[in-house]
Amino acid sequence: YTTLFRSALAVPALAAADPDRFNLAPAPEAARARALMLRMAALAGAGLDPAQVKPALAEPTLAGALLVSLGAPATPRAVPLMRRALVLCADHELNASAFAVRVAASAGADLYACVSAGLATLSGPRHGGVVDRVEALLDEIGRPEHAARVVHDRARRGEEIPGFGHPLYPAGDPRGALLLAAASDHAPRSPRLRTIQALVDAMREAGREPPSLDIGLAAIGTALGLPPRTAVAIFAVGRAAGWLAHAFEQRAAGFLLRPRARYVGP
Repeated sequence: YTTLFRSALAVPALAAADPDRFNLAPAPEAARARALMLRMAALAGAGLDPAQVKPALAEPTLAGALLVSLGAPATPRAVPLMRRALVLCADHELNASAFAVRVAASAGADLYACVSAGLATLSGPRHGGVVDRVEALLDEIGRPEHAARVVHDRARRGEEIPGFGHPLYPAGDPRGALLLAAASDHAPRSPRLRTIQALVDAMREAGREPPSLDIGLAAIGTALGLPPRTAVAIFAVGRAAGWLAHAFEQRAAGFLLRPRARYVGP
């Protein structure tokens, strides 16, 4: 999860450089939120090539900044595809990371700390970490004709297939379907995209779960030519918009999120 860990280091560093970070007035906070998202995008690929940070910051759109940061050209075809992925990642009700952000916001934490809470939660292997696990599975499969065998072998061993099934979408995650279709339209001849589609087909033929957002993000990363294990940056930067909105909303609610526990032991 190297990309997420870099973001988790960058956001507190940005906080330390902002002497006004505890100014909760609406205008400076809105400007701070916009600047934070742009800087997260520009710094996403800093560990790959620090020289890309400055040109990424000069991009006119968030999608363009993230592309340039990760070493991909911000072309007229690539920017709308990246924008679509960011929008589909932006919010998803009270998922684990959004709830963590709301807890931090309810305690009065600044925006940087709220986003850091979201990043820490997103790094979990059952949340944003699934995207990296999908990429590792694709490396294991290698070629499209191996997909059915890998699915069968994992099922025989009782192992999970990451990136499939979502408790809220028993009929299929619409975000994953939209991103898969968009990726295929963008790069129809990509060998790795054919492997992803073969995996989706093998899961369907085995009567297994449909693809989730994580498969779609892996497909978008492939279609855009992003470096390995960086598609999760799309998730983090896109979801940051939702986290910031949740933080503002929780502050406006004005109460501390403090669940109670009921002892049921002997």
